[in-house]
Amino acid sequence: MSKLSTATKRLLLGRPFRSDKLGHTLLPKRIALPVFASDAMSSVAYAPEEIFLVLSVAGISAYAYTPWIGLSVAIVMAVVVASYRQNVHAYPSGGGDYEVATVNLGPTAGLTVGSALMVDYVLTVAVSISSAASNIGSALPFVAQHKVLFAVAAIVLLTAVNLRGIRESGTAFAIPTYAFIVGMFLMLGWGFFRIYVLGEDVHAESSSFTLNAEDSHLYGIAFAFLIARAFSSGCAALTGVEAISNGVPAFQKPKSRNAATTLLLLGSIAIVLLMGIIILAQKIGIVYAHNPQEQLVGAPEGYHQKTLIAQIAEAVFSGFPIGFFFMAIVTALILVLAANTAFNGFPVLGSILAQDRYLPRQLHTRGDRLAFSNGILFLSGAAIAFVVVFGAEVTKLIQLYIVGVFVSFVLSQTGMIKHWTRHLKSETDKAQRARMQRSRVINSIGLAMTATVLIIVLITKFAAGAWIAIVAMVAIFIVMKMIRKHYDSVAAELEEQEWDGVLPSRTHSIVLVSKLHMPTMRALAYARATRLDTLEAITVNVDEPDTRALVREWEKSDVTVPLKVIESPYREITKPVLDYVKRVRRDAPRDVVTVFIPEYVVGHWWEQILHNQSALRLKSRLLFQPGVMVTSVPWQLSSSAKAKPLDIEKTAGATRRGYDTGEK
Repeated sequence: MSKLSTATKRLLLGRPFRSDKLGHTLLPKRIALPVFASDAMSSVAYAPEEIFLVLSVAGISAYAYTPWIGLSVAIVMAVVVASYRQNVHAYPSGGGDYEVATVNLGPTAGLTVGSALMVDYVLTVAVSISSAASNIGSALPFVAQHKVLFAVAAIVLLTAVNLRGIRESGTAFAIPTYAFIVGMFLMLGWGFFRIYVLGEDVHAESSSFTLNAEDSHLYGIAFAFLIARAFSSGCAALTGVEAISNGVPAFQKPKSRNAATTLLLLGSIAIVLLMGIIILAQKIGIVYAHNPQEQLVGAPEGYHQKTLIAQIAEAVFSGFPIGFFFMAIVTALILVLAANTAFNGFPVLGSILAQDRYLPRQLHTRGDRLAFSNGILFLSGAAIAFVVVFGAEVTKLIQLYIVGVFVSFVLSQTGMIKHWTRHLKSETDKAQRARMQRSRVINSIGLAMTATVLIIVLITKFAAGAWIAIVAMVAIFIVMKMIRKHYDSVAAELEEQEWDGVLPSRTHSIVLVSKLHMPTMRALAYARATRLDTLEAITVNVDEPDTRALVREWEKSDVTVPLKVIESPYREITKPVLDYVKRVRRDAPRDVVTVFIPEYVVGHWWEQILHNQSALRLKSRLLFQPGVMVTSVPWQLSSSAKAKPLDIEKTAGATRRGYDTGEK
């Protein structure tokens, strides 16, 4: 990397962190709340709005059902929060719903949860940023006219901040999140105080409008379907609850207790804000239309419909414009920051899936700042694609939303019920049994409610766009299965064969080792067969547990070549090897250093992506070192035999080499 690019990277991301600094990045509860709860907090900014939008189809009279729909959503949220408090205590390792489903229901269920959550995290970013664009557009018409551009720029900014590390991004986002919470409570408190204590008539700007219902003659099943659809849209408020169960390792100790406390705070604040917004919006007479130009009667020409929060703030803080602009700004900020929940949850989930060999291994490694950089970049790219394709329209994107999260809710609660049932069979302590039985009841209620909501969501939103999310989940599920199959076949091919001990022709010096498998054995044998003065094997300590396991395996094996471990505090491979080779050259400048690099040979381009390019990077750097020879020791995987062979009889110079090309 050039000095300019290195300087630019350090300017944007900061100095790299050593691996032993990971503990310093853990979050206290006061920082964990804005980091992991911003998604659920922000849902109250658009979930009530979606309830009003859906009910507007049947006219203003249908708004009478908004408090009851909001109450139903609040009850479901309370049950889900209580259920996930059981999860974080039982599975604090950070696998969340994926781990619960995998351990208790099997790999297929776990992979289903993984694919559902990946889609949901991407949509969380797309929906939150698009909603932020709409809220800012209520105050700044320029943003309303360029929502896609604003959304893409916001995602890029979030990506850059998160690449700097989880604690640093959490500290930066804490103030706006708490400002939103305080602002919302002040707005709701002042609004209810003016109405119920001072007895003032507080009216929204749209309260004088009438609503031209698209279908005011809905009865029976049709009207029940409309209510169910409004309920399913309101259930978007539940998104983000699962993020804490995936992020338990990021909390300071005691991790489980701190995560459970944060989850309780999240649920309590979100429920209060959700119900407060719905009741106050109905009280001040807000009329919110799906199609303002056609449905709103009495609106002035060129009327631009503000968001629900903007209309409430304008009415409550009438005569005090600073209050309105403050709420518009903090609401927009919390909606942008809501995407940060996904930026913390998705990379951790991707790392766990990569560790289980369902995703490329690159997603498992941490970057310079101890963040899962590759996962962050993948998430931002996918979210930008959704924003561009759907024009940053919240109403379109939200139809794809919450399907994935409720799939994970249902499978997680099912897994937790099985978890408690299994432990009850062996537990004899009465107090522990009582606690487990209570937890199982909570998870059973959670399963019943989330399964009901999932059915309602699928029925009411499938044709409106939810099918796209389902197709995406299925596609990701299949791709992850294929990746796992590839990694399993490679592992079996490398480890299940017997070493025949046949030596190739001779030469020497340093053999690079990552694992003690067939490619390593071949490289050692080839190096031993050369005219050598010294032979040593070296490995770079990037992951402490893996390195210790390799050393133990090396000592137990019949390999007589000494293994040297090179420390790498910044988790790099190339630079420590280069530094070591330079030291060898400096100590013996007349010697030639030969570096043997075991290397896979694959038959398809996509297989190359699934394996780290460490060998390529090392070769490209070592070739520039004077007095250093690089020898690749290839190990052909079975897929390489299927690659189309080069027809040497048709290549340039074939006749000169003795081949008859048949050309006259």
